Amino acid sequence: MEDVLDVYTRPYDPCRPQVCLDETSRQLLADATPPQPVAPGRPAREDYEYVRHGVCNLFLVCEPLRGWRHATASNRRTRIDWAHCIQELVDVHYPDAAVIVLVQDNLNTHTPASLYEAFPPAEAKRLADKLELHYTPKHGSWLNMAEIELSVLAEQCLDRRLPDRATLEREVAAWEAARNTASRPVDWRFTTADARIKLKHLYPSIDS
Repeated sequence: MEDVLDVYTRPYDPCRPQVCLDETSRQLLADATPPQPVAPGRPAREDYEYVRHGVCNLFLVCEPLRGWRHATASNRRTRIDWAHCIQELVDVHYPDAAVIVLVQDNLNTHTPASLYEAFPPAEAKRLADKLELHYTPKHGSWLNMAEIELSVLAEQCLDRRLPDRATLEREVAAWEAARNTASRPVDWRFTTADARIKLKHLYPSIDS
């Protein structure tokens, strides 16, 4: 926990950007009956029945100090999908960074081993060498600031039925563009000193 909190105290450095990564699943739902738009003397109507069209995964990466975020959809959330998300992060979004300081949940798919499953050894090592990995502790995923962005995304964009992946990607891209234009950073205030007071029960007890 303190390792992640120490990362959050580092000053902004474009050569070593601090990036948070998280993922979530979204059920794709279509209307069983087309909704009726508002008309004179009649409110809009939407039937409660829906049709399931499977599940789509969303990877979200954000740089809290810069106020930037990006979401990528995938059909699944496997090691291979995570590896391709990392490749995009390195080559598309941060090609000039010396090292990407990456905070993420401690899942078994979020490791350099996944890169070696997805790519040839030389490519996997190239990507791994660009990462400085920091993991949130067990039951401590709330320390990942990408969760904040996912919460905003769910409230502002995913609070309605989205029937397919194409629609999901279009709506998420519009949300992302608007939020990045506003350049909204995350104002993180929870520090190591706070943790040692408020989460004292999580620290080991040392008898004198």
